[in-house]
Amino acid sequence: MDYNKEFFLLHLMEQVYSSLISVSNRLQTTGDRYNTPLTSRQYMTVLAILHLPEDETTIVNIANKLGATKQNITQLINSLKKKGFITIIPSPKDKRAVNVHLTELGIQTLVSCGGSVTIDFMADIFKDFKQEELEILWKLLVKKLCSINYCYSIAVDGSVIKTLLANGLFNDDYSFGLIHLYQ
Repeated sequence: MDYNKEFFLLHLMEQVYSSLISVSNRLQTTGDRYNTPLTSRQYMTVLAILHLPEDETTIVNIANKLGATKQNITQLINSLKKKGFITIIPSPKDKRAVNVHLTELGIQTLVSCGGSVTIDFMADIFKDFKQEELEILWKLLVKKLCSINYCYSIAVDGSVIKTLLANGLFNDDYSFGLIHLYQ
């Protein structure tokens, strides 16, 4: 076994990991400047609420949509509620849960942030990328996200392999197929 090659590969993985964390943090802080009066995380939380069926906007569903913890989303929801952007009502489907709904102020704020986020922010952060590079980056990030979700799911429920196979997320060589995560 070539240990130098293995150590180099480990070093490379550590560099990629730390770079992903650094890029994520910098994207969030940069995005905060474009989202005023929302933070980037609040903006994404509001988008997640809008992408869920109205009667399924529970904190757990929002957390699952964003790949965050329930505790993290609860903090974001409380902050959004304080600002008057959302209301919280009991869930008609589950007495233990609550549904989160945007207020008129929340919708107006999202619309006012929308242009600066979807046009200005995206144009600024991706200005040095060609379309082909963006497509490659997207594919690699989705592949990584799928493998992380797979690793997490295996730890939680071993039956996830059958689900992944049934949904075509594995091909013959066990590499992940691409899926659109936020439909």
